[in-house]
Amino acid sequence: MAQLGQIIAIGGGGFGRNPKHNKIEKYILDQSEKSKPNVVFIPTASAEDKGYLVNYYSCFSRLECKPSHVNFFQRTPRLDSVINQADIIYVGGGNTKSMLAVWRDWKFDKLLIKAYQKGKILCGVSAGAICWFEQGITDSWASNLNAMNCLGLLKGMACPHYQEEADRRPSVHQMLINEKAMPGYAIDGGAAVHFKNGDYFRSLQFYPDSHTYQVSLESGEVIEKKMVMTEL
Repeated sequence: MAQLGQIIAIGGGGFGRNPKHNKIEKYILDQSEKSKPNVVFIPTASAEDKGYLVNYYSCFSRLECKPSHVNFFQRTPRLDSVINQADIIYVGGGNTKSMLAVWRDWKFDKLLIKAYQKGKILCGVSAGAICWFEQGITDSWASNLNAMNCLGLLKGMACPHYQEEADRRPSVHQMLINEKAMPGYAIDGGAAVHFKNGDYFRSLQFYPDSHTYQVSLESGEVIEKKMVMTEL
C-alpha cells in the first residue's frame, strides 16, 4: 500500500510575520527528498493578500527550492498540472470557511487529497494548518470562534494560535465540554505538529516557549497534555 504524504500544521508565525525568520520553512524543505523541491503557496484564505505574497517570495527565494503560487481571484492556472508538479504545498492563513468554499468550487480540495495520497508534503499556518483535519477551530466568523468541518486527512480537531489569542483556550475547553469540538491538537504560535502517513510524528518549536497540546474530554473534564517539543 502506498505511503500517504506528510502534513506539517503550524499554529502561527513564520514568514507571514517575518520573512527573515525561516526556521520552520527550512524544516519543511528538509522533509523533501528533492534537493530543490517545487513549493507552491496557496494564499486563498487571505484573498491573495499582496503583502503576504511578497513575504512568501522574500523568504523562500533565499532557500533551496523553486517557489511559486496559485491564484483563484485572478486568472487561474491548470490546477491539476500545478499540483502534479509540486513537491510541497503550503497553505497560508486567513478565513478558513471562505478558503474551503473557493477550493470546493474549483474542486481543488479533491486535488489536495490526491496529492496527499501520492505522498506529497502538505503544510500551512493557521487556516492552512487546520484545513487538513476533520475539524478546525476558526475565527472565520467575526462574532466568535467556531468548530467547522475541514478536509479530513487527519483525524480529530486542530486549533491554532492557542496561547496568542486570549479567547482560544477557554473557547476550545467549552467546545469540548459542550461536545461541539472533537479531541485533537491545540497549537501555539511558533509551534507546529508534524504527521507522517496519517500518524503523529513530532511537535516542533521555532519560537521560545511555544508548545502543542493534545486536548480531550475525560469524565466531563478537559485534559490538556503538553507534548514533547523538538526545538528548531
